Amino acid sequence: MFVQRRPKTALESFLATVELIYHGAVRNVRKTHGNAFMSILMNVLQTIIMVMVFYVMFTVLGLRGMKLRGDFMIYIMSGIFLYMTHIKTMSAVVGAEGPTSPMMQHAPMNTIVAILSGMLSTLYIQFLSVLIVLFIYDVGFVDVEIHDPIGCIGMILLAWFTGAAVGMVFLALKPWFPTPVSIASSIYQRANMIASGKMFVANTLPSYLLVMFDWNPLFHAIDQARGYAFVNYFPRNSNLEYPIWLGIALITIGLMGEFYTRRHASASWSARR
Repeated sequence: MFVQRRPKTALESFLATVELIYHGAVRNVRKTHGNAFMSILMNVLQTIIMVMVFYVMFTVLGLRGMKLRGDFMIYIMSGIFLYMTHIKTMSAVVGAEGPTSPMMQHAPMNTIVAILSGMLSTLYIQFLSVLIVLFIYDVGFVDVEIHDPIGCIGMILLAWFTGAAVGMVFLALKPWFPTPVSIASSIYQRANMIASGKMFVANTLPSYLLVMFDWNPLFHAIDQARGYAFVNYFPRNSNLEYPIWLGIALITIGLMGEFYTRRHASASWSARR
């Protein structure tokens, strides 16, 4: 009548958790549309539209002279790709199911699995979108030339990691201050349209303007990505150490806050809101 569960080895527990994260990631991919292909297509179209908007804006405003020596579209895409990866990862982590979610009533499920599923599903969609957009541009327009593709992929992963780190802090605060956190995360997304530095070359910034942007880990990731993408660009006003250490610090703070929140979570928290 009753099923006796035998204790699992560490390897079996690890594999079961990985399988659970995989199924959670698949579920997140299908959230926007029942067809996973349509979910990816919608993200690709969103990326293409944003690239075209910035291309037209730069052309109309006469800002193309500020670009690097190289392919102007790669200059735009290097900023758009990292921006979307960072922001969408942050949104996925903030929107992950918390300790009071009905999904947490199932024994193997926990908040860490929900967070990792959101992170990995976003990385999967964004990485596929980057490949598809670059393939379309390479086949339909001009040959894509990237100086160091591995370095550019590393910067996409850095934007993804820092986006998840920022999202972890918001997620830990969300049950305590749901409305302020929602407003703050929206402000962060909108502010990064400018503060990410995707609209200008960091090496051209004077010192009094640089201080307005160098707090942002995404600013450093985008500038370093352009250093890898273009053979004749050497980033001087950004570095890799800052976003890496900031991401680790924010992840640590976020995990500590999430653990504390999980211990004090209650299904009746939102009853009076």
